[in-house]
Amino acid sequence: MSSEKATAIVLRVVEFSETSSVVTLFTREFGKVRGLAKGARRPKGPFESALDLLSLIRVVFLRKSSDSLDLLTEAKLERRFRPAGGSLSNLYAAYYVAELLNELIDDYDAHEHLFDAADATLLALARGERVADALVQFEIVALREVGHLPTLEACANCGGDLDPSGRVSFSQLAGGALCKNCRAGQRQVISLSSPVYHALARLSSGEAPVAPLEAKTYGELRSVLNHYWTHLLGRPPKLQRWLPTTIS
Repeated sequence: MSSEKATAIVLRVVEFSETSSVVTLFTREFGKVRGLAKGARRPKGPFESALDLLSLIRVVFLRKSSDSLDLLTEAKLERRFRPAGGSLSNLYAAYYVAELLNELIDDYDAHEHLFDAADATLLALARGERVADALVQFEIVALREVGHLPTLEACANCGGDLDPSGRVSFSQLAGGALCKNCRAGQRQVISLSSPVYHALARLSSGEAPVAPLEAKTYGELRSVLNHYWTHLLGRPPKLQRWLPTTIS
C-alpha cells in the first residue's frame, strides 16, 4: 500500500462502528476517494474532528490495490463550511454541490478544475452570496468537466445554424439546442426563452459569468437544469427539491 497526501472536500460520512467512519472525499489530486477512518468518532484521535461534511481538509491515506476501502490515517482541518447567518438556502445548495460531486465523479478520476470550482462555490455560499449565481455557474463547470455540457452554438442534431431571436428548442436526448428542421419528431424537448438561451450559451462558453441573474431568467434556467440533471442521473438529485426556484 502506498501513502498519499491530498487536499479534499468531505462529501459523505457514514458511521461504521462505535469509533470509526466510512468517508467519501473529493480530492484535488486523485478525484473521489472512499476510505475507512478508524477512530474518527473518538474525541481525541488522528483526525482532530476534521471529518465534517463539506469541510476542506488535508488528508493522508493508504491506497489499497484492490476494490476495498482505502485507509485514512490522518486529517487536518483547513476550513469548515458555515453559511453566513445560518442560511438554510445556502446550506442546502452546498449539500447539493456535494451530492452532484458524489454522483458524477468516479473513484480516482481527478478533476482539478472542478475541485477548484467546488471549493470556490462553497466559499461563496459560506459568505452568503446568492445561491442562484453561485450554483448555476458551478453546475455548468461540472457539466463541462464530465463531458455533458449541452451543445448550444449549433444544432445538436445536424450541426446547422440556430435562430436565437425567438424561443429555442432544447432536447435532453440530443444534448442541446435544435434547429427548426430537427425539432419535428424529437422527444423530451422543451422551449427556451431568448434570455435563458443566451444566458446558458454564455455560461457554457466560459465567458464572463452571467451574474447577477434576473429573477425571471433564473426561474426558467433552474427548471432547465433540474430536468437536464434528472435525465443525466436517471433520477432527480435528492437535494434538488430544496433549491430556490426564485430570486428574492
